[in-house]
Amino acid sequence: MISTTTLQNGTGPEAPTSISQDWLEHLETGNEGDIDSNTETEQHPLGVRPAGNALTSQQNAQDGMGFFGQLPDALLLLLLEYLDQSALTNLGSTCRGLYAFSAFDQLWRDIAISNMSEHFSWRGSWRASVMRLPTPGPAKVDCRYLFSDALHRPFLCSQVSLSPYVSDISKQNEIPRLKDLSPAEFNDSWVDRPFILTEPVKSWQVYNEWNEEELLAKHGDTVFRAEAVDWPFEKYMTYMNNTCDESPLYLFDRAFVEKMNLEVGTNGAYALPQAFQEDLFTLLGDQRPDHRWLIIGPERSGSTFHKDPNATSAWNAVIRGSKYWIMFPNSVLPPGVYMSEDESEVTSPLSIAEWLLSFHAEARGTPGCLEGICRQGEVLHVPSGWWHLVVNLDPAIAITQNFVPRAHLGAAVRFLKHKANQVSGFKDTVADPYGLFMERLRQAHPDMAAAFEESASKKRKWEEVVHDSAQEDVKGGGFSFGFGGDIEEQEQEQEEEC
Repeated sequence: MISTTTLQNGTGPEAPTSISQDWLEHLETGNEGDIDSNTETEQHPLGVRPAGNALTSQQNAQDGMGFFGQLPDALLLLLLEYLDQSALTNLGSTCRGLYAFSAFDQLWRDIAISNMSEHFSWRGSWRASVMRLPTPGPAKVDCRYLFSDALHRPFLCSQVSLSPYVSDISKQNEIPRLKDLSPAEFNDSWVDRPFILTEPVKSWQVYNEWNEEELLAKHGDTVFRAEAVDWPFEKYMTYMNNTCDESPLYLFDRAFVEKMNLEVGTNGAYALPQAFQEDLFTLLGDQRPDHRWLIIGPERSGSTFHKDPNATSAWNAVIRGSKYWIMFPNSVLPPGVYMSEDESEVTSPLSIAEWLLSFHAEARGTPGCLEGICRQGEVLHVPSGWWHLVVNLDPAIAITQNFVPRAHLGAAVRFLKHKANQVSGFKDTVADPYGLFMERLRQAHPDMAAAFEESASKKRKWEEVVHDSAQEDVKGGGFSFGFGGDIEEQEQEQEEEC
């Protein structure tokens, strides 16, 4: 048994310092023969097959993996996450099975990101990039007798066609499509409903000018945030146009306006759609939390199910490409999504494709489900509290912004007050987001602040009465009914009035 330390450092007495050319040639020309190129199109590059195929095979590569072959595949991959580049390379030189596991590209993605430098060059895969190999072509190492869902499933997900999942949307599930809305129409009828506006974005300067070539010419050297990496735009585009990642890195930059020197407004690069111009978080000025992002990504990139931060609403405008959205109201937990009691932790499949394969059909039949495609030049509204998953149907450029309309003031303030540990996006210098916002609200809209504080006070008093009554019942052995819904309804009505 090889110790973890030995594997990590590659210093064991029998550990090779690198994969020998003789060993690679042996793997590539083994007596099992070459992989048949005429098999199913979803064939893994190394020939790895789903676990069920082991039942009918007389050979199994895991038999030659020693101790490692006895571990569940998921546990083995978890163990391999602790290895560095040298250890992974050395381990992969021992047998075909461990070569396939050590070549799992997610492991190399983690290594690349943790050791990222300005000299990093994308070469078509994370492993090829870390090892500075030529852009990878078809694999030659034959691992056809390795049966592993943990290795095959991510590859299958990376090849999934999105078309079956975004077509045949039922009338009942369709996200409404409108030309445009006035602020009054939005606040009166649409503030709690998802919808797509087809016209406002088409007048934007960025809609008429932005494309890949234009952005590369003007901002090729500009560094943007793409999840865990900060890359010049040119490097990100190299990655975006040549990646097979199951979950491609998503450029999601909160400071794009400043980095690109954009003006926002009627005569600027883009303007807020008129329906979304009321935003009570503007009271915070430059102390408001992060609220606007540039979003760029390849086909299949996107965001798994989530709610927008700080109980805000949002709009998402597509400049190039198209996006598929599937959404659920706050009261409906999407199939395949699990949430902690305090809503601070959300668990769901790691990739969008995995969720589509496993839960999409069930989701479509779930009451409350809405879905639709937001196309180039259109903008989608996400109401406060709505669950949503979004995926690019082709390479896409978009701008998104979060806001707090009057109707959702109560939700935002309660979030700041009661879920302080989940509040995000504020600068470190803002120690008390709730206190700061209420101070600004009292100054600018004393009527709104008073209405909210009055409703909150009534709720507190009601909870005290219920609590005291419950204590008396415990002492007396009786029981009582609590009408908590009444006070909630009153609070909601007062919020709508303010």
